Amino acid sequence: MHAPFILLAVVLATAQDLSSQLTQIKENFGPNPRNVSFYIYVPKKLAPKPPVLVVPHWCHGTAQDAFNGRPYASLGDTYGFISIYPDSPNLADKCWDVSSNASLTHNGGGDALGIVSMVRWTLEKYGGDKDRVFVTGTSSGAMMTNVLLGSYPDVFAAGSAWAGVAFGCFAGNGYGVWSDACATGKIIKNGTEWASIVRNAYSGYKGFRPKMQVLHGTADTVLYPQNLQEEIKEWTSVFGVSATATETTKDTPLVGWTRYRYGSKFEAYEAAGVDHNIPNQADVVMDWFDLKCTTGACYSRTSGYKV
Repeated sequence: MHAPFILLAVVLATAQDLSSQLTQIKENFGPNPRNVSFYIYVPKKLAPKPPVLVVPHWCHGTAQDAFNGRPYASLGDTYGFISIYPDSPNLADKCWDVSSNASLTHNGGGDALGIVSMVRWTLEKYGGDKDRVFVTGTSSGAMMTNVLLGSYPDVFAAGSAWAGVAFGCFAGNGYGVWSDACATGKIIKNGTEWASIVRNAYSGYKGFRPKMQVLHGTADTVLYPQNLQEEIKEWTSVFGVSATATETTKDTPLVGWTRYRYGSKFEAYEAAGVDHNIPNQADVVMDWFDLKCTTGACYSRTSGYKV
């Protein structure tokens, strides 16, 4: 893919903070045509029917980097959910396959299918809640978040994508295609066109669509800010809601960030002056997924859209 080298700021977790450890699953966990590596964190104390959170890393990152750089393992200790850290097989730049027709098609193959196989294995192995599976990532991980929600709406309950691009924007002939046109915000479509790309990924699917949250800095010079606008057009059209925000909240969660809500299914954050190294806000993700909920009346695929 030859992605620009991006050093993302991380907050390191230490082993003594955690009840368990990151473990690689080497057994056959299902279809995995691209040999994506599977790492998992299972807290010693699991919630009944534990939720599952997938955390794909960024370009030039690894599963270990995502594990160290995001607090979801320690949060899993607190709230009893399992976290999965896939590792890209693309050794050149460790970016995810978000370009191939295989990944952009339901059960088509590519990195996306390998990650979904990890989810299915985890749900079966640990009696997880199939209605509470979530995914969040930054940069290439955000692109994969868009891909997983588009190709596998039957698997995920919600996604949170930080500095990514719309589903299908990087589409190309191969598994490691870097689309300069998409990255620089030159691929512009209307909502109907974007929604058609998403729907064609799983032709004939009429079921639940996972809710989506996207966040982007206005000073991003790696994946240009226009990509946020394309994500907004895409997902509002998929959900059949207006691309005009129904609610606008300034200075949340940080000063200079603005949250735009489009009904209860979709929200977008615009971070003024923030570059591609967008600072992850775990509370925003946790609240969107309702992962702090332990009452049994939590957001899920069957409980409706809770915000």
